[in-house]
Amino acid sequence: MWLQTSCSLEFDAPVATPFLLMLRPRSGGQQWIAREQYVLTPSVPAVEFTDTFGNLCQKLVSPTGPFTIRTSADINAADFADAEPYARFVPVNHLPIDALPFLYPSRYCESDTFTEMASLITANCAPGYGQCIAIVEYIQQSLQYAPGSGQEIISAAEANTRTQAVCRDMAHLGIALCRALSIPARMVVGYLETLRPMDLHAWFEAYVGGRWFTFDPTQHDLEGCRVAIAYGRDAADVAIYTQFGEPLELKRMSVDVQRLPGPPT
Repeated sequence: MWLQTSCSLEFDAPVATPFLLMLRPRSGGQQWIAREQYVLTPSVPAVEFTDTFGNLCQKLVSPTGPFTIRTSADINAADFADAEPYARFVPVNHLPIDALPFLYPSRYCESDTFTEMASLITANCAPGYGQCIAIVEYIQQSLQYAPGSGQEIISAAEANTRTQAVCRDMAHLGIALCRALSIPARMVVGYLETLRPMDLHAWFEAYVGGRWFTFDPTQHDLEGCRVAIAYGRDAADVAIYTQFGEPLELKRMSVDVQRLPGPPT
């Protein structure tokens, strides 16, 4: 499926402000970036680098006054996330090296405090994909998905005490529970074509059966094209922008995803 994605961020900076940005999706897995545009207004120099997790990042200093970041991309993406109910648990000693960082507790995913709970939730499941599904079902039964209800980032432990949550919080809980079972799990931020109201979206992936699979506690199925922008241990690793110095207000943010009739010409 061909999609056109776009994201726009508008700021008004009282002083020149350093930024780290993470807004460029990369080709790989179930997505191919055919064309993209990245516009800074006014134009300023930017340095691009790849972080520890392979995300494409940009470093720049905004000028004083109005500053806008606009990105768009034409992307060929899978129209559904595949599933494998019989994918087995991979013992830690057989995991690839790049999956190991996603086993540890992290800032917002205190997996070391969820060991007993994760074992109870998955007590009747075969190790692997089935455990991940049981975790997703537990989150859906425990938390009401309430998009737009939480601006403050909360951890898995705090999310587990609430009755409603945003996608990011639900992903944190899923990641922590998976890691408590020695299943590598990582957060993904990106676009979901079917999301309403439209915004950037967060879900998680777990490593079972020798590869990463998508899990999304906000959905009862995995329909709709997804475009991943960034991967990380939790929300601290996948912020689309990080601003340094005096706090700066985001004046406006807009996100859009449209289907294209075919490949761009």
